[in-house]
Amino acid sequence: MTFMLMKRDWRDKMHEIIYEADTKEGKLFDVALLWLILASVVLVMLGSVKTLDSKYHAVFNITEWAITILFTIEYICRIVCIKKPWSYIFSFYGLIDFFSTIPKYISLFFIGSSGALLAFRSLRLLRIFRILKLGTYVGESMKLKRALYASRTKILVFLFAIVILCTILGTVMFLVEDDAAGFTSIPRSIYWAVVTMTTVGYGDIAPQTVLGQFIASIVMILGYGIIAIPTGIVSSEITRQSLNKDDIKTVSCVNCSAENHSRNAIFCYKCGANLSS
Repeated sequence: MTFMLMKRDWRDKMHEIIYEADTKEGKLFDVALLWLILASVVLVMLGSVKTLDSKYHAVFNITEWAITILFTIEYICRIVCIKKPWSYIFSFYGLIDFFSTIPKYISLFFIGSSGALLAFRSLRLLRIFRILKLGTYVGESMKLKRALYASRTKILVFLFAIVILCTILGTVMFLVEDDAAGFTSIPRSIYWAVVTMTTVGYGDIAPQTVLGQFIASIVMILGYGIIAIPTGIVSSEITRQSLNKDDIKTVSCVNCSAENHSRNAIFCYKCGANLSS
């Protein structure tokens, strides 16, 4: 019985350090993890530069193995310290942790594919979002999340309207311009409308007639106004969210690892476990 209590005690302590950020140890762990993630991503980017990789390949490889081993230990610890490991393993962050750690081990068996696995190691950058639970960031990140979710319908309607507008403008340009200008089909003309309206302007297709250039000018002006609309939609929602008191805390459920509980919550909203146990 005493052994079981001691086992549960160290698992609870490990859970507090790894999953929460209210304690000094938890904050130190998250900060250390943040720097490790950034170092890993920088290492992946430097390794993609052929001149640097050919010169410092051994250094990059050793450092990458050291970081991978540390991430592996962290991954195992996250599994060990919760009562329902599968809830973490198949969670969003659990899958990100797995797929960003496993590529280095796969490279042992598929040596020629090490370059292709760089993209998977870059997934570690997504783990930074977990660090946003640190103190002052948790409230702001939840405000942004709620604002984006509340704006989803308006943004979808807006995007649908843009698709319709680009389709109409692309069709008009297909009728106005000829093949020599690059408007060889309606889909290609729609591509031009999207590129022009978003103010990207690759220049691979350009109208040659006076009427076509006039229409292009209108599309460009529309583009500047349209770009600001999603920003205004989300900003208004963020302002509305700011009027509501943010009561999210960083406590993570020791049973299922669920986060973002209410400040006054006693039980987990997902599995019902006692948050103070």
